[in-house]
Amino acid sequence: MNGNTERRRAGRGRVRAASAALCLLAGALAATAVGASPAAALTPPVSLTADNLSTWQTNGIVWSMAATDGVVYTGGTFSTVRPPGAAAGTSEQPAVNFAAFDAATGAPTGCSLSFTLSSGTATVRALALSPDNTTLYAGGQFGAVNGVGVSNIAAIDTATCTPRQDFKVAVSATVRALSVTDDTVYLGGDFNTVAGQTRNKFAAVTTGAQLKPWTANTDEVGRAVQVTPDGQHVLIGGDFFTVNGTASHALAVVDATTGAITKSYPGFIPNTSTVQDLTTDATGFYTANEGTGGGVFDGRIALNLSNFEQRWRDTCLGATQAVLVHEGVLYSGSHAHDCSSMGEFPDQPRKHLLAQSVNDPKLLPWFPDTNDGIGEPVGPRVMAQTDQGGHHYLWVGGEFTTVNGSAQQGLTRFADGPDTGAPWVPNVSLSTVAAGKIEVNWQTSFDTDDGELTYRIYKDGASTPVYTTTGSSVFWDRPQLRWTDTDVAPGETHTYRISAGDGTNTSAKSPAQSATVASAAESYPARVLADGASLYWRYDEGTSTFAADTGAGLDNGFLRNSPAYRQTPAAVSGPSTAIGFNGTTQYAYSNNRHAQPTKFSVETWIKTTTTRGGKIIGFGNLTMQNSNQYDKHVYMLNDGRLTFGVYSGGTRTITTSGAYNDGAWHHVVATQGSSGMALYVDGQLRASNILYTANESYNGYWRVGGDNLGSWPNRPTSDFFAGQIDETAVYPTALSSSAISAHYALRTGG
Repeated sequence: MNGNTERRRAGRGRVRAASAALCLLAGALAATAVGASPAAALTPPVSLTADNLSTWQTNGIVWSMAATDGVVYTGGTFSTVRPPGAAAGTSEQPAVNFAAFDAATGAPTGCSLSFTLSSGTATVRALALSPDNTTLYAGGQFGAVNGVGVSNIAAIDTATCTPRQDFKVAVSATVRALSVTDDTVYLGGDFNTVAGQTRNKFAAVTTGAQLKPWTANTDEVGRAVQVTPDGQHVLIGGDFFTVNGTASHALAVVDATTGAITKSYPGFIPNTSTVQDLTTDATGFYTANEGTGGGVFDGRIALNLSNFEQRWRDTCLGATQAVLVHEGVLYSGSHAHDCSSMGEFPDQPRKHLLAQSVNDPKLLPWFPDTNDGIGEPVGPRVMAQTDQGGHHYLWVGGEFTTVNGSAQQGLTRFADGPDTGAPWVPNVSLSTVAAGKIEVNWQTSFDTDDGELTYRIYKDGASTPVYTTTGSSVFWDRPQLRWTDTDVAPGETHTYRISAGDGTNTSAKSPAQSATVASAAESYPARVLADGASLYWRYDEGTSTFAADTGAGLDNGFLRNSPAYRQTPAAVSGPSTAIGFNGTTQYAYSNNRHAQPTKFSVETWIKTTTTRGGKIIGFGNLTMQNSNQYDKHVYMLNDGRLTFGVYSGGTRTITTSGAYNDGAWHHVVATQGSSGMALYVDGQLRASNILYTANESYNGYWRVGGDNLGSWPNRPTSDFFAGQIDETAVYPTALSSSAISAHYALRTGG
């Protein structure tokens, strides 16, 4: 497999049928005065950029790679290669299941080999180099290399790029993994005999193709094999449940000379999961895991070479296919879609390339991406690395057909520089709810290879920033930052723009936003804040994904699918605006993930004529798709009545008798606490139940405009609300009826 991948050659290959498939990572914020140290281009320990380099492509799947001295060898199931940017079927050159590339240019070298099979589809599933780099070993399902007969394994002289005639050994079925020492070639796969002798799934032959007595028989497919750096042990991985008759599922450590078990792992990896890849560094070894069905384990495990015990494991869902270590960072190829169990992103569209410290499973800020592509499809399948021309290169192969959003099939590569990608342009919102100041709020940006960015605020068209700060963010956690400008006077109008920089690249400045300083506080928002709102969205932003939190909680919202911005007239008097949702795809969710609120109030204004109902506000466990845990919500029925529901051993609901889909603005507040549930509309109590004091316990996000309503009483035609929404607030307490009435009375300014 990948060999000791700490700054040396890599070779590996395997295939596995993948199955279906982040508590929020708290967004750390760092605020500094003007003149503070700016962010670095890459956030240590990450040392590779996320900017993919121009690379030739294949017309099929890349399953295996090996790399050394600036050359990257690739194997798989493909028949041609073509230049970067060329569409499939154009500018192609023959490359029958194998191609070699210059690591620094991404272009083919002169080494051309053809791996074929007389009947069926040939494929190269494993590649590994000898320690002296003179021989490239290839495994897979093939019967000839450049017309020279072989049996699923071959040795290639790297100097001449020709198959070695003195290395021939019969392997009865597909070879999926290889690891090579000075005198031994270890192999794993589907086979049961090697050189006519029984060897179930794993075997060892000399570099002269003689079968060795080494025996590590398993009952199911072998997918990974890796010699430890000291040469004393061999790590094996796959689908198996026994090794030499001893229980050890998916992973084992065996003696390099005899194959006898050194360390078994019964029950260590769930029976529904397998090991797809293995790699090592000086102190540890690392597994790539894939699960099928329920109770799966799809993540990565770090183990110590000193005692073969676990260092850490992550529990992301979305099978991992490849792992590789570079300068203390474990890079992986997977289709991770849910890392919430380890405090990272919740279930959402797949992410295919991730990075973690070898000492900590927390995801590092390195997020280039591919699509799933063709085949199974699962995206990346293999990784390799090498140095050339003073740079370090990480190559990735697999099933993908796009990289970082652009067409690129089968292969891509990354390097330690230069970093060319700028952060996203910040989304900005200004607030003047308090007198004598302007609050400049912005949603932290995203950079694919830097978690800490530097923000510069420019006032009134000046070329020098008036304020500089840093903030941490990742794609699923983009916290709100705020700077308050008090160097202003009532009646003045000021304009602000913000840029984001990663230490090397700086975004364009945000579009200019202007605000006029108030001479007196706005009555309605002042009361909302005074009553302790922990989230308060006023929807004054335009054409962005940002709903600023006016309160101290800075729990900004993400606006999904371009709702209708700056709708007027708004629900309450003043310069603020409302937002419109289409009732099908548009909604907002909170940036922060929250623990179950045992007492709470949700408050918002609505205006609609819909007869399809829909969720107005609620609590759910997902952000980028419909939640599968959801309650603490207010939804409209088809007839315009409002229902407030929580889950506590069953659905518990209260419903108004009157309808509110009359095209007028209505003030809606739902509370739950020790006095039960209450639903207020336009300042008056409309429904209540003193018995319902509990709700479902799970971590989640506040969502506005739509989410799942499956299995809830009188489920409306639509789960999403069509209409305008304004002045949304969440409180950590059950508001009193007098406070709610006071809020409603302030709608005209008070």
